[in-house]
Amino acid sequence: MSELGNQIERYLEELVRSAASRHTIDAYAADLRQFLEFLSPPGSEPPPPRAIDVLVVREWLAGLYRDQLTVVTIRRKLAAVRGLFGFLLREGVVAVNAGRIVRTPKAPQKLPAVMTAEQANALIDGVASGRIERPFPARDRAMFELLYGCGLRASELAGLDLEDVDRYDGWVRVGGKGRKERQVPLPRKAREALDGYLSARPVVRGQRALFLNHRRGRLTDRGLRGIVKLYATLLAGDPSIHPHSLRHAYATHLLADGADLRAIQELLGHVRLSTTQKYTQVSLTDLMAVYDKAHPKA
Repeated sequence: MSELGNQIERYLEELVRSAASRHTIDAYAADLRQFLEFLSPPGSEPPPPRAIDVLVVREWLAGLYRDQLTVVTIRRKLAAVRGLFGFLLREGVVAVNAGRIVRTPKAPQKLPAVMTAEQANALIDGVASGRIERPFPARDRAMFELLYGCGLRASELAGLDLEDVDRYDGWVRVGGKGRKERQVPLPRKAREALDGYLSARPVVRGQRALFLNHRRGRLTDRGLRGIVKLYATLLAGDPSIHPHSLRHAYATHLLADGADLRAIQELLGHVRLSTTQKYTQVSLTDLMAVYDKAHPKA
């Protein structure tokens, strides 16, 4: 294996040790192996990491633009290369992070599509109604109630253990990104749905996972996404709805009803307030739509 290929594998192992999400690791692995392939012309070895400078990185970026990749995809690939060279800089393998010198492509400002409170509640009520015949209806209802009632990411919900839920005091302990823990309130409806699910949940020795799949193992976030898409397609006729849609709705509806932005940041587990501020833009967009529709001078 080439020196660059070996360093890429070391960096991916470091991501695993630092508890990066499986999604991030898989995406970075694919991006960095494509980077390695670009730098490996037929019949020759790629340059060693120390020989890769800003001109090489710019040439690689130009190839991504020629391939007509989206700006969002290019930004992610550049983040992977920056992460690799940041790791190599800390390890003393390179003297400079060449990925940091190039400019980050500007992503188009795109507001998340957000369900109304009526749409979110109609979807969850449809799950609870039993109109769709499913093997684990109590589990599915509890999952939807927690996604919307607590604003959890799919990976956070799938990662919940039995001891993370305090139904007596009404709290859920959530393990967020980068091993950051937070506590979020457990709403009444979510608590009732959990009570119903836990009374039906099979007892599996040594299995700490809150939500189980049909094999009585931990339900994965991929499995969770599939369940949400199934219900959204059959009940709302919208296959684009995914777990994060309910998280967006949770934040936007809290803000619309007067919740403080800092409090929402804490509930969502955002490191930066700027990440949370996109929900103010969503609310302002909704407000302008109401104004345009209702005001006589609009």
